Amino acid sequence: MSFARRAAVVLAAATALTAGLAVPALAHVSIQPGSAEQGGFTKVAFRVPNERDNASTVKIEVAFPTDHPLAFVSVKPLPGWDVKVTEGKLPAPVKTEYGELKEAVTKVVWSGGKINPGEFQEFEVSMGQLPKDVDSLMFPTKQTYSGGEVVDWADAPKTDGTEAEHPAPTLKLVPASGGDGHGAATASASPAAAPAAATPSVSPVAAASAGSDGTARVLGGAGLAVGVIGAILGFLGLRRRPSA
Repeated sequence: MSFARRAAVVLAAATALTAGLAVPALAHVSIQPGSAEQGGFTKVAFRVPNERDNASTVKIEVAFPTDHPLAFVSVKPLPGWDVKVTEGKLPAPVKTEYGELKEAVTKVVWSGGKINPGEFQEFEVSMGQLPKDVDSLMFPTKQTYSGGEVVDWADAPKTDGTEAEHPAPTLKLVPASGGDGHGAATASASPAAAPAAATPSVSPVAAASAGSDGTARVLGGAGLAVGVIGAILGFLGLRRRPSA
């Protein structure tokens, strides 16, 4: 095999390696930001990328926890999308500092809009009070495509630390930093204001954050690929160097 052909093979392999490193980290439904304070209120965005090149995402269904229900849930209107918030009776009443909770939001569904190939969308929710006795909350999500395919993002985290095939969006809960048990998360959504959240005043999540995250991953992968190419080309050059 000629030197030029070897170099082309190395370049193709490195490109494939770069794509393999950069794409999977972006190709699943996630919750942004990924953490919030225990006992507080927070605003999150369910970030949904479209993974198909021949279909659009037309429906998103997010299931809310019933073992640790949230007393106050409100959604931010999204132009072009219809939203339906479903409340249901809990398997067992849950005691909260606002009284006994027998019903809570169990599901939020966005439909009527479209996420085209190569695009993503963020669906924002204000919610609380977050539980104080667990370190995470899972929000299993179903993503429906225009062709009828439904992807169920409901896998729990693996015990070995590796990522599941279809991981459920998971919100990590950390100890509150404030002395009142609510911490900084109450700055934009206090308990007193939560019941009147029918018209939420949450601020939009900057879409640029997704682009910057993706750019950083791609640049990191590209740097690794360049290193691999340089090492292999150097090795091939040494093999072709005539002996003295």
